[in-house]
Amino acid sequence: MQPPRDLRGLWLLLLSLFLLLFEVARAGRSVVSCPANCLCASNILSCSKQQLPSVPQSLPSYTALLDLSHNNLSRLRAEWTPTRLINLHSLLLSHNHLNFISSEAFVPVPNLRYLDLSSNHLHTLDEFLFSDLHALEVLLLYNNRIMAVDRYAFEDMAQLQKLYLSQNQISRFPLELIKDGNKLPKLMLLDLSSNKLKKLPFTDLQKLPAWVKNGLYLHNNPLECDCKLYQLFSHWQYRQLSSVMDFQEDLYCMHFKKPHNVFNLDFFNCSEYKESAWEAHLGDTLTITCDTKQQGMTKVWVTPSNEQVLNQGANGTVTVSEDGSLRFEKVQVEDGGVYTCYAMGETFNETLSVELKVYNFTLHGHHDTLNTAYTTLVGCILSVVLVLIYLYLTPCRCWCRGVEKPSSHQGDSLSSSMLSTTPNHDPMAGGDKDDGFDRRVAFLEPAGPGQGQNGKLKPGNTLPVPEATGKGQRRMSDPESVSSVFSDTPIVV
Repeated sequence: MQPPRDLRGLWLLLLSLFLLLFEVARAGRSVVSCPANCLCASNILSCSKQQLPSVPQSLPSYTALLDLSHNNLSRLRAEWTPTRLINLHSLLLSHNHLNFISSEAFVPVPNLRYLDLSSNHLHTLDEFLFSDLHALEVLLLYNNRIMAVDRYAFEDMAQLQKLYLSQNQISRFPLELIKDGNKLPKLMLLDLSSNKLKKLPFTDLQKLPAWVKNGLYLHNNPLECDCKLYQLFSHWQYRQLSSVMDFQEDLYCMHFKKPHNVFNLDFFNCSEYKESAWEAHLGDTLTITCDTKQQGMTKVWVTPSNEQVLNQGANGTVTVSEDGSLRFEKVQVEDGGVYTCYAMGETFNETLSVELKVYNFTLHGHHDTLNTAYTTLVGCILSVVLVLIYLYLTPCRCWCRGVEKPSSHQGDSLSSSMLSTTPNHDPMAGGDKDDGFDRRVAFLEPAGPGQGQNGKLKPGNTLPVPEATGKGQRRMSDPESVSSVFSDTPIVV
């Protein structure tokens, strides 16, 4: 006996509903209909241009892309969605009237990778505002009214690659975003164009790697004209960085309230930019980077002698690091020259030349030290000073003057005092007998036929040197002798 046909159809309907509910449950999706005023297509929800004053409630948990642009949203609170949207990767909130965003507004969307907040009324970016977006890669904040950026607004955003802050009212360069590479390690584009920047941190900007400067856009800012600004952008132009090459006409600066192109500052007479060389001293440890415009490129180094540097150099002192840098353990004079880095990437290849200058002396430590030549010069000068002190400031001149009395035993020859073993002072200064001392005046002259035992006869002079006759009688010294030229104190022998 067969069941009626209507009962058979009812069973088929119930079976179909059961299978549908089973499939939905297995997929882990809650059975939520598409919100009113929204267009749903699979996991994409478009609620754009609906004049919505708030975010629609009961959003499906499987939503991957949510478009709320061109509405009348003014505040984004922490409870803007009661459902945790773990599958949401793109959120579009541009062209609204947002002037407030809660610091907990992004807790329900932890896997968001793309966030568009452009063309709103935001004035400040408070601390830890985006800290819950650990997976965010692109953040659009252009065309707002942002005047201040808190230094902790982008904490814990290790995956952020592109940050658009153009067309705002930022007057201070947010250097903390790029100075410390650990803060935003993957940031490759920072657009600060069309703001109110007047001064730039030139020294810190020059130290940035080329792949960061390649995406640092600073055009259409009222920068102050000077030669440092010209040198900065001339360097970027020399490296063919996109941030300069794509907007050369929009790179201007202000001088006496008039705009001037940064590459046409003839009234400052700035010197032309020249690529500087790396410098090192003997024995230094040095690392030369292959400063490419893109991260993750394969790098090959070639020495000045046109030899490829492998993991270990020919002399055992030059190696290539894992990041592609060239490392010198102990720099030698022969290491100087021009090194070439060939970088190969997915989109383009790049060739860089780096000059290394090695100075033929060492530096010890980080303080200012003396090189070998300077040390030798100082040593020679000190030696001459010590000799002069010894010759002209002898101890006798200092302590004898205060106690010496008029005497006929004045020394005359410094040279003879250095050769004689007899003291150059009068042992009978006290007025007693000379105790057997036979005092004579000695002169440095070649021995000749006319020389006496204790005196000499100068050629052309028939008067011999008289012997000492008394304590008060002064002895005759030859004015033409060598000793009389250097000293007025004769040696008593």
